[in-house]
Amino acid sequence: MNSFTLQAPAKLNLSLRILGKRDDGFHEIDTLMVKIQSLTDEIEFQEAEKFTFACDDSSVPSDERNLVVKAVRAYENAAKVECKWAISLKKRIPHGAGLGGGSSDAATTLLGMNRIYDSKLSEESLGTLGASLGSDVSFFLMDGPARCVGRGEKILPVPPISPLRVLLLKPCFEVATPDAYQRWESSLEIPGISYAPQNFAGITLINDLERPVFGKHRFLAELKHWLLARGEITAALMSGSGSTVFAVLEENADATSLTHSAHLELDPELWAWSGTIG
Repeated sequence: MNSFTLQAPAKLNLSLRILGKRDDGFHEIDTLMVKIQSLTDEIEFQEAEKFTFACDDSSVPSDERNLVVKAVRAYENAAKVECKWAISLKKRIPHGAGLGGGSSDAATTLLGMNRIYDSKLSEESLGTLGASLGSDVSFFLMDGPARCVGRGEKILPVPPISPLRVLLLKPCFEVATPDAYQRWESSLEIPGISYAPQNFAGITLINDLERPVFGKHRFLAELKHWLLARGEITAALMSGSGSTVFAVLEENADATSLTHSAHLELDPELWAWSGTIG
């Protein structure tokens, strides 16, 4: 029986600017995103008598609400095929984290389906399908970092980004992306918290969603403030709509020690990951 496995990488938003509200209800954005190739979900495709989907994380819906299932249905409709494969998802990227796990799963499913059906759909057609599933999906259909504009579905490739060591920290709660955007226009800055652009290695790190998200979830503001106060950290920023905050580490920084300190001083339940991007 035929089977294969694909990796669905996470992403970080190194910058995210909101340019205004669009007529279609979305927001016009300009964001620089990079994939985290060593932090991935895993999607297994196995030939079967009919389509089934399973996920090892019980908190993730495994019915038609899941973006993997939506991607399968969208591909079936566009390519005029019937999927007879069992697809299983192993979650490693936390959801509601601003790391793009669901969007990456959808894009990787589209790529897997196109592999099964001998590239029945063109790259352009896959991009259109991806954009219909979610603003970030198109980004995961291409290699390398990119500026994503419009509502995020228009992809502008950029030169490779120099490798950066990062530490990701996420509390147990999630942030709903629509809620973050809805709060943007009326949100206010918290005194004492830095929202200023951080210029590093030719990149301007800034996230316009920090203001509305920090206003509702004060712990994330405290987490960023705590990180920026550490001498071994060059920069810190919330990714996407949160709830992950990432830190760019100095060359000799000890990520394990930093994580231990964060658990002791902030929250013992913080999810943590460290590695290299770019």
